[in-house]
This record gives sequence, C-alpha cells and structure tokens, in this order.
Amino acid sequence: MHDASDGGAGFSATPPARVRDMLREAAALIGRLDAEVLLAHHLGMERLEMLRHADRHVSQTGYALLVARRLRGEPVAYITGTREFWSLPLRVTPDTLIPRPDSETLIAEAVAELAGRPPATILDLGTGSGALLLAALSEWPDACGIGVDLSQAALAVARGNAGTLGLADRAAFRQGNWAEGLEGRFDLILSNPPYVPQDADLMAEVVNYEPHDALFAGDGLDAYRCIFPTLGRLLAPDGLAILEFGEGQAFAMRALSEEHDLTCRIADDLEGRPRAAVIRAKPLGKGAASG
Repeated sequence: MHDASDGGAGFSATPPARVRDMLREAAALIGRLDAEVLLAHHLGMERLEMLRHADRHVSQTGYALLVARRLRGEPVAYITGTREFWSLPLRVTPDTLIPRPDSETLIAEAVAELAGRPPATILDLGTGSGALLLAALSEWPDACGIGVDLSQAALAVARGNAGTLGLADRAAFRQGNWAEGLEGRFDLILSNPPYVPQDADLMAEVVNYEPHDALFAGDGLDAYRCIFPTLGRLLAPDGLAILEFGEGQAFAMRALSEEHDLTCRIADDLEGRPRAAVIRAKPLGKGAASG
C-alpha cells in the first residue's frame, strides 16, 4: 500500500512510521545500506544515531521520493550530495566524478613514499570535486596546492569543498587542459584522469549519471598521453607523481614512463588490483628499471 507521493516506489508513505519499518520496506527495494544512508540523509541525522533510535516514529514525507530516485539508478552520492573520501566529507554533483575508495590508494602511497619529508607543493590534474588535493592537504598542513580541471562547474564544487574543510587558503583552483600553460615545479603530482575506453560497457548508474568527460578517454590512454610529457618539467627534484589507472593498463604506465625517462612502480589497491603508477624522474646518469 502506497500513495502517489512515493513516485511508484512501492512501499508505504503515510507518516509517521517507525524507523525500523521504513528501513525494512525500503531495503527490500534498494538494499539495506542504501536505505539507511538515504533515511539518515532524509532525517538529517548520522546513520548510527538513527539506528540507535530504530523504534522512533518519524515523518516519511519525501523519503519515498529518495528511494524512487535510487530505484531509477541514480547514485546515492548524487541523491545526498555528499561522499566521504579519506575521511573528508565532500560535496559532489553530476558535474563531478564520485570519489571512490580505489582512489584513496594514491593518497596512501603518497603518505608512505613521503614519510619524513612532507611535500610543500602539490598538483592535482583533473581535480573534479577536489578529492585528491584536499585529502593530501589534510595530511600535510604546511603544504599548498593547485587543482586543475577543464570544467568550471567542477571547479566551483572543488572550491566549495576547500572552503567547507577550511583549506581554501592553501588550495588554488584553475581551469586548464591538464598541465597546459602551468608553470612551476611540484613535490607531489596526483591525478585520476579519465581512463575508460570509449567502447567499454559500464554499469548503467555510472554511464547514465556521471560526467563522461571524467570517465572516457578514447582507447583509455588519451589523458596519459597528455600528462606524461609534462611530468619531467613539473616534478621538483626528488618529486613524486602518482597516477590512477584502470584494468589492463599497468603495462602502458610502464611503457609511457620509460618513453619519458621516468621510473614507474605499480601499486595495488586494497583489493589487490593494480591501481596506481608511482612515478619519479630517473636519477641523473643512471638507468632505472621500472618495477
């Protein structure tokens, strides 16, 4: 039994109702975790706080609409407008890629590689929501950085996130096509560029909602062909670049590194999949094997 306000979601929408009952009905449609996240968002509460009051009666008005959006395939992060990355709450919109746990591999590798010698300058190419840059700045409080993106709408989101997190005084954002026209050298360069081949078959909720310019890149390597030639001039002495890549692209990361006189180590994500290319300039006068 449901009324017209549920958008056809198929569960009761007559307020008030107990939290546990609302979750049970919604979970049957969209899964327990999504149901909990959306109800907590609807109520303006933390999820654990909401669950501690599972017998509490609350208004259902609007919740069914959120569930209906999720049923249509809209990502939860776009419905709530937020996504956590490296323990930072970030605002996300359909103008930005949704930050994923896989991308935290880049920050984890940077923290390990730069232990004892914190970077002073950080560059994030294709910054989107600002996730990588802001996560790095949260780790190194004396660092400052630049986030570059072609999308002005994405840059507006990134600037907003920097302000909300109290990092605006250390984060600058500029519109640009990768490193084109960029001056200076950086101790740490981060990038999660588009690396999905144009003909790849992605889940509908990804391809139908997330920005294609942040996903697809010709054969999957177009963005790297723009980024790799600039690393030599952008990396500070002993600087480090960490680039995210996709399935089957590790060989290309090594080949591009060798072509541009760089070393490359491949790092796995938490699920054991090759995920990040950890790149440095080769020591002067020495050949360095990729690993």
